[in-house]
Amino acid sequence: MNSELFEALEVLEKEKNISKDTLLDAIKQSLLQACKNHYGRNEANNVVVNIDPKTCEFEIYAEKRVVDVVEDDLEEISLADARMKDPRYELGDIVRVDIKSKEFGRIATQNAKNVILQKIREEERKVLFEEYYEKEKDIVTGIVQRYVGRNVSVNLGKVDAMLNSEEMIRGEVYHPTQRIKVYVLEVKDTPKGPKVLVSRTHPEFVKRLFEEEVTEVHDGIVEIKSIAREAGSRTKIAVWSNNPDVDPVGACVGVNGARVNAVVDELNGEKIDIINWDENPALLIENALSPAKVIYVLADPDEKTAKVVVPDYQLSLAIGKEGQNARLAARLTGFKIDIKSETQARESGDLLEYEEDYYEDENEDEDSRDESSEEVAEGTEEESESVTEDASADDDQE
Repeated sequence: MNSELFEALEVLEKEKNISKDTLLDAIKQSLLQACKNHYGRNEANNVVVNIDPKTCEFEIYAEKRVVDVVEDDLEEISLADARMKDPRYELGDIVRVDIKSKEFGRIATQNAKNVILQKIREEERKVLFEEYYEKEKDIVTGIVQRYVGRNVSVNLGKVDAMLNSEEMIRGEVYHPTQRIKVYVLEVKDTPKGPKVLVSRTHPEFVKRLFEEEVTEVHDGIVEIKSIAREAGSRTKIAVWSNNPDVDPVGACVGVNGARVNAVVDELNGEKIDIINWDENPALLIENALSPAKVIYVLADPDEKTAKVVVPDYQLSLAIGKEGQNARLAARLTGFKIDIKSETQARESGDLLEYEEDYYEDENEDEDSRDESSEEVAEGTEEESESVTEDASADDDQE
């Protein structure tokens, strides 16, 4: 019996990933409960259950006090009965009396079994929750099971996750047994087991895909600073290299675009723009509006606003279809961007302000260059005088 119990515990430990100590504790608690039920008691503080974890041999006994007149069979023993075990016992001594589990009634045994099963279910749920909670905010691969209304049930191995309709990429259709990658949004602990919510539209989904495809991103050499995404249509990401010898955009694109194309294929053709991150807001905004060319950017870091002027023929490209390019650039940079054509900027006076700043900078540069030229000229004159004096001194010596 005990060898069978030992084998059963090992199987549960391997299949359910529940520790043997936890299972043995459940058995211990079930035996205590059975003892309480057998004696019709709510408490049995003097009952002890010991289980050997190596052999699963167990013993149950009650520690009873020796008295003259027994009023409680579970907690007391008469002096005569105590001395039948050992003649040295006296009144007030504690006697260890074995309890035979085989004497427990059917109801007590069934209750003990239910305690064990309940504990196993609780531990199994806890283990599953912890396993999938560790995968929260990460990518997993699942198999499509079925549609539940407009949502899709995805099997992740030991649990089924729910891909809600608002978390699906627009235009995607899923088929049973289809393997898909999903981003784990949230894992909730419920009485029926962990509830897992997944997504394919979250911006972090794109980031995790790049971590899988680009070694430099995975190792932290290249850092994805910001992401702006309109799932199913376009994504912009800003990247930065912690190693000056590594080109962050080139690393993400890969040879012949192999790396970025692998991500695009997983997203079913979603366009991805990769730009260089810059601490200078003006340069970052200029990069974010790529592929449009920019004449100038006037950024206010405090107000998080920026005025951008582009050539007339680049205005529609800078704004993008239905404003998408400008909208994604604003999300990527965190700035509210006002884009104007060169003609519009001249009419509003914005370009004049830029030109004044530009010419002031040019004049400052020219002044600094003139000052440098004067200093060089003065230095040359001093050197010439010094050389002349040295030459005169040599002539006098001769």
